[in-house]
Amino acid sequence: MKLDTLDKKPKVYNIAILTGVMAVVLTLLFVFGGGGMIRLSCLLLSAYFLAVTALLIRAFFRQMRYNLYSYNTIIYFGFGLFTLFIALMYLLLYFGLQGVPEETVGYNLISSLLSSAKTYALLTSPFLLIFSIALTVSNLSLIRHEGFRPVNVLGIVLAVLLVGGEVLIFWWDYYVSGSQTEVMVHDMLTNLLAAIYLYFECMMVGTMVADAIAARYEPEKDKDYIIVLGCAIRKDGTPTPLLQGRLDRALAFAREQEKTTGKAPVFVLSGGQGSDEVISEAACMARYLSEQGVGEERMILEDQSTDTEENMGNSKALIFARDPVAKVAFSTTNYHVFRSGLKARRVKMRALGMGAKTKWYFWPNAAVREFVGLLAQHRVKQGLILAGLVVSYVILTVIHYQTI
Repeated sequence: MKLDTLDKKPKVYNIAILTGVMAVVLTLLFVFGGGGMIRLSCLLLSAYFLAVTALLIRAFFRQMRYNLYSYNTIIYFGFGLFTLFIALMYLLLYFGLQGVPEETVGYNLISSLLSSAKTYALLTSPFLLIFSIALTVSNLSLIRHEGFRPVNVLGIVLAVLLVGGEVLIFWWDYYVSGSQTEVMVHDMLTNLLAAIYLYFECMMVGTMVADAIAARYEPEKDKDYIIVLGCAIRKDGTPTPLLQGRLDRALAFAREQEKTTGKAPVFVLSGGQGSDEVISEAACMARYLSEQGVGEERMILEDQSTDTEENMGNSKALIFARDPVAKVAFSTTNYHVFRSGLKARRVKMRALGMGAKTKWYFWPNAAVREFVGLLAQHRVKQGLILAGLVVSYVILTVIHYQTI
């Protein structure tokens, strides 16, 4: 599938419309249909969540065609899996409750949705356990090779939070007694905890998928410029293996493009000089490319940036001053492609990335760091989604106890 080919951003307003229609239909069934319509409601809910899943997955693919590097891509895929789970849950409930008294069916209709976050966490726990073990192993290897630093234990911290969250949800939900109000408050808090856990699990899965697609994607061989994103250099001014990987990836792409199309792209080498660096990252990269036979006329040095967003913004200014309609790609390390693409779009530059490989034990921890960075960048959107989940589960809990 070719990415970055649509000019119109996909919308998901149809999900809101579908939700409104379903709410009206269910209300009419309960008001005028009586108890005999409860099983039909169960089947309709299954169809509704299946339709929502289809719309989310469709939006996911269309979003990649419009802009692979989008927070929406994560949301569509992560929550698409959850809505698919609910659709299957209601379908199994419909067939499993044949011959059961209507009042019991009605109870299960609400309680199943109310417990969906907890059930989803339980069903995905084997995957999360394996993932947590793999994170821990990779982090221990990272510490052994690179030494101990706080940033090198992020994977272990996430692994503990994932496993600890699962244990806390089910330990807290194991037993409760007291008045109906006390039980309701306890269940409400448990469901809220599960909803918060569900949110971050969906976001993590969506991020992993988006990162993997972005890292493996190969841009079209028609680029005018390739931005190489800088990172720390050695004390003697030579590139670290991480930076050399980015340069080699860009160089291999440029040579393949020139061989295929005859078009030789210009390298935009982006990175300033840190307080502990003898030269700028841009100058370091220029020296390396010169040693590989790249002429000065094919290099532009951007040596003022201090982070990825400045890399993209400053590079865009240099490129578009020469050619406002230039086709641009960027090269960075595989785990960093997705978030770098987000930064490019933030400065209103359409550019597709290519990912350089890194050591196996380095990638998982770096990916966790990128995940944390993504969450920190979109606090408002996250707050709205999380608030929607919380409000939904609170309302469902109240409705559930009103029907008991």
